[in-house]
Amino acid sequence: MARFLADENCPGDAVAALEEAGHDIAWIRTDAPGSTDREVLSRAIAEQRILLTFDKDFEELAYRCRLSATCGIVLFRISLPSPRMAAHLIKTVLQSRHDWTGHFSVVEETRLRMRTLPPL
Repeated sequence: MARFLADENCPGDAVAALEEAGHDIAWIRTDAPGSTDREVLSRAIAEQRILLTFDKDFEELAYRCRLSATCGIVLFRISLPSPRMAAHLIKTVLQSRHDWTGHFSVVEETRLRMRTLPPL
């Protein structure tokens, strides 16, 4: 199972669904609310977790900070019709692949884009 770090803006239902599915997931909203983006990214690196976020600022930050290939970022650019539907969609997308590590991924309504993070 994967190790995830859910940003503060991730829906609680999605965090719970991933946890129930057996994933190791930490959530900034409960562990370290108010953390800066840089602090969140540093934690993902230190704990070798895949960051889950709805915040577009992480794309630039990941490349500027040269995010470790032991991590990854999944940026969700989707509408959230309801917490339950969002949880189902996020869990389904994340469980559909096992190669999130080392990539900056963007999940949109109708497509998935993945770019390999540059080596350190």
